[in-house]
Amino acid sequence: MTDINFNKASSAYQNSANLQSVKNITQAQELPNIGGQNDKIGFKPSFNELLAESLDKSRDAGYKGEAISAESVANKAEYHQLVTAVNNADLSLRTVVAVRDRIINAYQDILKMPI
Repeated sequence: MTDINFNKASSAYQNSANLQSVKNITQAQELPNIGGQNDKIGFKPSFNELLAESLDKSRDAGYKGEAISAESVANKAEYHQLVTAVNNADLSLRTVVAVRDRIINAYQDILKMPI
């Protein structure tokens, strides 16, 4: 199975939807000069970056749970570490599934809208 970099996939989607030009325009706009400093609008991370970071953290929680499970089998980890790691991985997975379900529901609602 090939790993797909989320940032590359989202960039390809943005390019295909011609959203890249909108992003460049908003990042190029400057806020008024307040206190002698010019700030750009694009100083916050994009939705894609936040989503990718969250998915990476969820994946890392799963890997950590698996690693501590293997250590527990070899009697190198304590029981409370195992329970904590597995619960964190479970919570991360449930969060990812809930967000995915909300995105799918939003997409389906958009499809149902009259033109």
